This record gives sequence, C-alpha cells and structure tokens, in this order.
Amino acid sequence: MFQNNSYTGLLFLIGIACNSWLFALAALVGTMVSTLTAMVLRTDRALLRDGLFGFNGGLVGIGLLYFLQPEPLTWACVVLAAACSTLVMAAMLTAFNRSGMPVLTAPFVLVSLCFFLATARFGRMEPTGLLPTAGLPKSATVEGVVSISTIAHGVASGIGQVFFQENVVTGLLFLAGLLVASRKAFAMALAGSSGGLIVAWAMGAAESAIRAGAFGFNSVLVAIALTSMFLAPTRSAIFYALFGAIVTPFVAAAIAAAFEPFGMPALTLPFVLVTWTFLLASRAFAIFPPTAASPKEKLVMESNVGKRGA
Repeated sequence: MFQNNSYTGLLFLIGIACNSWLFALAALVGTMVSTLTAMVLRTDRALLRDGLFGFNGGLVGIGLLYFLQPEPLTWACVVLAAACSTLVMAAMLTAFNRSGMPVLTAPFVLVSLCFFLATARFGRMEPTGLLPTAGLPKSATVEGVVSISTIAHGVASGIGQVFFQENVVTGLLFLAGLLVASRKAFAMALAGSSGGLIVAWAMGAAESAIRAGAFGFNSVLVAIALTSMFLAPTRSAIFYALFGAIVTPFVAAAIAAAFEPFGMPALTLPFVLVTWTFLLASRAFAIFPPTAASPKEKLVMESNVGKRGA
C-alpha cells in the first residue's frame, strides 16, 4: 500500500497472520523469492532495500494460495510465479521508462491470471473453488439488507482485501500500519474503502459482497496512490483521488463481468487501470503541479515505481 516503512510492513504481516498463517507464509515466501530473484540479477540496491521488487511477489504468493489448493505443487508454483513477477516488473519498468508511468501491481495481475488460466490445461493444479464460475454474465439483483454491521465490517474488510483478507481485525491492523507510516495514507484508505462501499450499496450490489469489502479494496489503493504517491498533496488532488475512488467500483464491476466468461477474478486490475488513467489525465490539467522529489525519490521515480517505495 505504498508505505516505505518496515514497521508498517510488520503490522501488515501480523494482520495477515491473524486471519491465516498460511497466507502470511505465502506472503513471506513470495516476497523473499521475488526479492532474491532481483538480487541475483543485480538490480539497484536502493530499489531492493525499499521493497520495490517484493510487493508483487508477496501478492502473487497470497493470490495463488487463495485460489489454488495448498498442495506441494502449488507452493512450487508460488516460487516460480514470484520469480516471474520480478521479471515482469523489470520488463514493465523498461517499457514505461519514457512515459514515467508507475508499474503498480500490474505484474501481480498478469502473472496471477496466467497461472489461474493454466488450471484449465493442467490437471494437477487444483482450484479452491473461489475462482469465479465461468459463464456469460448474468443480470444482478439486489440481495440482502445493508445494516450498520455490514458497513462497519465492509469498510474494514475493504482494507484487508488488498491482501485477500476478509477479516475486521486484519483490516484494523492494516489501518494501524498505515497510521504508523502516514496519517494521510490512513485517512485516504478509510475514505477509499468507504467510498467504494457507498457506491456499491447505492448501485444495488449484493449485501454479502459489500460486507466482504469486494468493492472497496481497489478504491483504497486508488485513493492512497493518487494522494500519497503520484500527485502533489493539494486539496484538488484529494478531491481528484476521491473521484477516482468513486469511479473504481464501476470499473471493478465491468472487469468482473468481462472476465466472467473465462472464470477469472479482476484482482487489482481496476486499481491499475484507474490510476494509470487518472495520472495520465492529470498531466493535461494545470491544477495539478509537478511533485517535488528528493534525490533518492528521483531514483525511484526514474524507475517508474513512485516516490518512496511500495
């Protein structure tokens, strides 16, 4: 969640472990493998130290263990996929070099979808049953009654779902981690999750999906990215980021419907697409001044990841 703070990372890991030690282990393995791959291939030490080659691997690790059975073969796939995420990250950094656009979690999305699609041809890759059922999109109906409990659970879970964790305690620990690193990121995470939830509620999403935070986690990432990382911290940027957070649930619903015939999840692709679009658009608007960066931050920005790690 864009926080270059080891204490924040530790709180995130504790939060994941509170919900599932298996996912915590997957996050550790994925992060270690992707980081070690970058180290062996001799990437920049500053980027390694800031975890820029680790976060996509960590997400890949959790994602594969979430959607695939925790068999020995799946763990081997976690190692392979985490290493691949480093290669995809490096390739996208090179491809985006001139545009100055950040890579974000695109490597996680591309690598994970590749492995999930492979389950259709590899009989020993056993899904957990959480992958969407392949089929033509069906018309949605309003299901369940949204209560105060739904809202409270949904806001916290919307933050936890950034790492596939539908757990209130985990979401609160993630918030604590964000508060340790940045009060602004803490506030924008709350605003993003709340905004995604309100939009989903207003548009008639199922109560179970709202409670699970399914429409909040992409909005959380958009809100944090646009205000804490890539735009100068102005009032205009805050409203711009909130607008992005409100748009994101529509993008998430559209991508989920588009992927349904393939039985694939949207993952954080809505966050990636919305953030790229809003960042590119901001360059045409004089209301957004260029961001100032320290020498270390410039090094990271030249690698198209952001101002201070991920």
